[in-house]
Amino acid sequence: MSKKNQIQLLDNFNNPEKKNEYLIKIKVPEFTCLCPKTEQPDFATLYINYVPKKLCIELKSLKLYIASFRQIGAFHEAVTNQICNDLTTIIAPNYMKVKAKFNVRGGIQTTVECFTKKENWHDHNNLI
Repeated sequence: MSKKNQIQLLDNFNNPEKKNEYLIKIKVPEFTCLCPKTEQPDFATLYINYVPKKLCIELKSLKLYIASFRQIGAFHEAVTNQICNDLTTIIAPNYMKVKAKFNVRGGIQTTVECFTKKENWHDHNNLI
C-alpha cells in the first residue's frame, strides 16, 4: 500500500468539546512494520498524544491505518514521522506527539519521538 493510500484510511470527527482544551492519549501496543534491510518484522508500542482543535481522530480508522504498516518496509525514524505527519494532516491539532518505542532487536532498543505544534498555540493549561 502506498503512503497516499494509507492516509486515506484515516477519518476524523468534529471535536465535541471545542471550548475546553484537553489532551487525548492513545496507546497502540501492537504496531508492526518490516525492516527495509532484512524484511524482518519490527514491533513497537506507539504513544499518540494530541490536543485537538476542530477535529479528533476516529479510532477504528486509526486501527486500520496502523495495521496497514504490517507489510511495509520502513525505518523506525521514517515510520514514526510519517504517522505524526499523516495524523496532523487529517486533524490539524494544536499539538501532536508520536512516540514509537520499538522492541529490542539485535541487542538495540530504539525509541523515536516527533511532534508538531501550531505556531500560535500556547499550552496555558500545562497539558503537555
